[in-house]
Amino acid sequence: MTDRTDHRVLITGGAGLVGSSIADRLLEEGVGHIVVLDSFGRGSADNLMGAAGSGRVSIVDGDVRDRATVARVMDGVDVVFHQAALRLTKCAEDPRAALEVMVDGTFNLLEAAVAARVGKVVFASSASVYGMAEQFPTPEDHHVYDNRTFYGAAKSFGEGMLRSFHEMYGLDYVALRYFNVYGPRMDIRSRHTEVMVKWMERIAAGKPPLILGDGTTMDFVYIDDVARANVLAAWSPVTDEVCNVASGVETSLGELATALLDVMGSDLQPEYGPARSVNAVPRRLGDTRKAERLLGFRAEVGLEEGLRRLVKWWWAQQALGKAS
Repeated sequence: MTDRTDHRVLITGGAGLVGSSIADRLLEEGVGHIVVLDSFGRGSADNLMGAAGSGRVSIVDGDVRDRATVARVMDGVDVVFHQAALRLTKCAEDPRAALEVMVDGTFNLLEAAVAARVGKVVFASSASVYGMAEQFPTPEDHHVYDNRTFYGAAKSFGEGMLRSFHEMYGLDYVALRYFNVYGPRMDIRSRHTEVMVKWMERIAAGKPPLILGDGTTMDFVYIDDVARANVLAAWSPVTDEVCNVASGVETSLGELATALLDVMGSDLQPEYGPARSVNAVPRRLGDTRKAERLLGFRAEVGLEEGLRRLVKWWWAQQALGKAS
């Protein structure tokens, strides 16, 4: 195993679900120092409690929109994991904020990375760039013209900036298109929580999970697998590439609800309601062959096991909430 003790890493959005999980993975691999930049609008300091106790993590309360802060935290950094972003629903509500965070903020980060001679940027992109995909499983060379969300547009533009910076300045990067990420540390307190969180709340209250729309399928990938994909991308010699991060397994919302009910020991049956207006994409399924070929990545945690871990963590959070 390569010695990483001399490496200095920056994680933007490092207090979030993916960012904090990347930090844990890096510490396990012996990385010397990690700088977390987070505005804590979405992330939580609780997610970093374990990592902070290592003595190898510095936490900076700051924003990627602040050029001076971004330049300061970039000093001496070898690798950047750029995770900072707004939720898809928040982007729809406030597209100007999305522009400033996800486009201007990404430009600030890439500009500072070039100035600091950073070795590599690993960028959190999204399957949202595909929009209404026409091919399943969806490969990375699928066109991005059917996306209709500002979130997807910002992620697509981020990928374009990376290609441009690689061409202009030789900045190495890998962009990872996440599919439906889930697992412990999901946001369970804001009004923009994910469907699994809302369903767990309903099931715990004796109410059936509510499925919005009918026939939607997703590709669920567990958080530990996503963190591992990021670290593989960082250490690999691969550059100027985009890879899907997915399980390659298609799961309907009905199947997901049934699996979650089983894990939570409930005999309720799902209920159905009208489809939501934002990001009403009926199907997601990622082609995982490129990530396996270039990065050696294949998802390892199946949906049932992932849900068990999520539910166990969620119940612990509920107990903590009651105690406090």
